[in-house]
Amino acid sequence: MAFARTCSVALVGVEGVVVEVQADLEPGVAAFTLVGLPDKSLTESKDRVRAAVVNSGAAWPQKKLTVGLSPASVPKSGSGFDLAVAAAVLGAAERIDPRVLADIVMIGELGLDGRVRPVRGVLPAVLAAADAGYEQVVVPECAAAEASLVPGVSVLGVRSLRQLIAILADEPVPDEEQDEQGRPDPLLAGLRVPGTGAATGIHSAGTAHDHGHDLADVVGQTSARTAVEVAAAGGHHLFLEGPPGAGKTMLAERLPAVLPRLGRQESLEVTAVHSVAGLLPPGKPLIDVAPYCAPHHSATMQALVGGGQGIARPGAVSLSHRGVLFLDETPEFNSQALDALRQPLEAGHVVIARSAGVVRFPAKFLMVLAANPCPCGRFSQRDDLCECPPSAIRRYQARLSGPLLDRVDLRVEVDRITRTELTAVGARGESTATVADRVRAARERSVERLAGTPWCTNSEVPGRELRSRWYAVPGAMDEAERNLERGVLTARGLDRVLRVAWTVADLVGHDRPDATDVALALQLRTGVPRGVPMAIGALT
Repeated sequence: MAFARTCSVALVGVEGVVVEVQADLEPGVAAFTLVGLPDKSLTESKDRVRAAVVNSGAAWPQKKLTVGLSPASVPKSGSGFDLAVAAAVLGAAERIDPRVLADIVMIGELGLDGRVRPVRGVLPAVLAAADAGYEQVVVPECAAAEASLVPGVSVLGVRSLRQLIAILADEPVPDEEQDEQGRPDPLLAGLRVPGTGAATGIHSAGTAHDHGHDLADVVGQTSARTAVEVAAAGGHHLFLEGPPGAGKTMLAERLPAVLPRLGRQESLEVTAVHSVAGLLPPGKPLIDVAPYCAPHHSATMQALVGGGQGIARPGAVSLSHRGVLFLDETPEFNSQALDALRQPLEAGHVVIARSAGVVRFPAKFLMVLAANPCPCGRFSQRDDLCECPPSAIRRYQARLSGPLLDRVDLRVEVDRITRTELTAVGARGESTATVADRVRAARERSVERLAGTPWCTNSEVPGRELRSRWYAVPGAMDEAERNLERGVLTARGLDRVLRVAWTVADLVGHDRPDATDVALALQLRTGVPRGVPMAIGALT
């Protein structure tokens, strides 16, 4: 009896489980049996592996072959086990020394000609291997940069099975022909799978700020610009309401460039989610800027929170982890899909239960909602251009449930742009770079204040902690508390006003929120003027 084993990784969401791939050869009628709870794509690996081994110049063993994937109780899917299965078979056939394979984790799909193709989820798979104590990983050559992001792991990138056999058998490594320059790499075709659920736009400019979307391009809208700055500084959710063409989408598109760059741990979290979804930008293995996800209003609940057949895939809330989720024309979304966002907004993650298993995806995002005031979009308190009956306006606005809006810290009315504002010469607002510098300084103040706690931004701090550890200036919260007594604010709303007030204080450099900071937070929350300047620059 001949036996060999090596390792691979099974992904469940963005978490990995190291799987031992065992191959056993026994005398008998030639057959190939694969056991260990494989799915359809993994069952088909028998034919891929056989053709790849033969076309790589190695002899296929004409014996009874059994390949087991342990632990057998974990569901296994995808084609990323091909490389490990082929290596285990060759080890059992003594083409490769079985002792060399035992402590190596192999991830990759095999083509029929023996080429090693990349698979989705390389980064979380290597992270799981490192957590399990493995130090050597073999991945496709084009995914080696992504795998190398994990510290303490030796990564070997191979282009073909022939190269892997030569390296493990200590033989001369054959050269593989490079693909023609200028043509799409066929090895990358399988990474972008249709039906992942949402379209994303990732701002990955090489400079510190995205100059293609500058806040200075937004005409007027002082209140909305202030709300965007406060949202970026404290991680607060934002609701923009106004007529079509007022600049709601422009403001949302410029928000990611105002956010600070991601830290190392945050970058790994975001990259792992996008790797599983197959949405990593070409040539950029590490995402270090805040992602931006803007699904269409026809998106289903599965597209927003994740799901799909078999093992669930990440949805828009996970693809926008540590970034911005923009829901344009929010009342047009399915109401059940919108209400499904409540739990991720509070918990920072989403748990999806399916018959194939339970997966947990990170979902700590900054949500921006945009809506028209009525079906025709022309309803306003200042003019009478709207022709919608009051009942239609009420039904339209009622599509956004109260519990969902109660979780939004900032609600701003985006006014119609006047001719004077649009044609003014030289009257541009502050640039993205200027605002981003203030946001970065405010984030540093909050991180310093929250040192030693599990929170980094003001929006994450629970209300009880704010009321017991970080106090506002005496008397500063009086007006907000009166709003609570009159029913204008809920208890959750009062806590969110205090969080926003701390963010305003961080932006203007105050040690504690004073009455002006709380008044601005109340105005951003309720939309009722409080007699304070709306521009952060005017408060500093």
